Amino acid sequence: MKFLILVSTLIFCLSASAQQSGQAVAVIGNKTITLDEFNKKFNEVKNQAVNPPTKQQFLEDLVRYEIGLQEADKRKLANDPVVLDRMRQELYKALLEKELGDKVQKIQVSDKDMQEFYKKNPEIRFSHILIELKSGATAEQKAEARKRATEIWNEVKSSKRPFEELVRLYSDDPLSKQTGGDVGWQSRVTVVPVVYETVLGMKIGEVKGLIETQFGFHIVKVTGRRSYENANKRQLRAAVFDEKRRDIFNQYFEGLKKSYKIQINKGLIN
Repeated sequence: MKFLILVSTLIFCLSASAQQSGQAVAVIGNKTITLDEFNKKFNEVKNQAVNPPTKQQFLEDLVRYEIGLQEADKRKLANDPVVLDRMRQELYKALLEKELGDKVQKIQVSDKDMQEFYKKNPEIRFSHILIELKSGATAEQKAEARKRATEIWNEVKSSKRPFEELVRLYSDDPLSKQTGGDVGWQSRVTVVPVVYETVLGMKIGEVKGLIETQFGFHIVKVTGRRSYENANKRQLRAAVFDEKRRDIFNQYFEGLKKSYKIQINKGLIN
């Protein structure tokens, strides 16, 4: 008899629990939030947040979220060009996460990987003179800046003054001007590509110009080349990781391209 009572009590409790879990915590318009749904979402936030909300605060957030979604649907925002563009961006990110997320998570960067990368991409220290070119400069302003840069470059090549002194005389870079043009240790990921490629092929003490970038015209002097042992390992590891991730993306899209008819007219963007 006791056994039957215990079984009956257990069945009643389970049934009551199941009914409770299916009860509506809130009904907003045409959306019902059950206790199960609420607890699942609340626990996800609670496990991820440093300072999670109370259940009452989280319920209010859910209510506002549903009101917002239904209001957006009422106003047909899904047809708005800006919203459509954002939705397409989210779809693109969702595809990458689904298809490549696991592969990216499994990327390993070894010390050997970093050493191999560093051989081709060392950290280099250099100083520069910048002849500034303002953003949106006209053809006339650009020609004027180039003329001034050429005159300064000719002066640098023939002058016996220290490079640091010439920096103080001519550079438009207010920050490095105070340190004789020194911009510190730079790598492939911290400096404009055309500048890095130039200093990469230079010897310590060598001076070169003119290098044109979006900032203007540069005259550079290499002052140091850092060994792997002293390199910024954190930055280096991130650079190798990015390269491995880029390889995964490239391989994926090269495969996908075979399934699509693609026509490109590069002449229009030159």
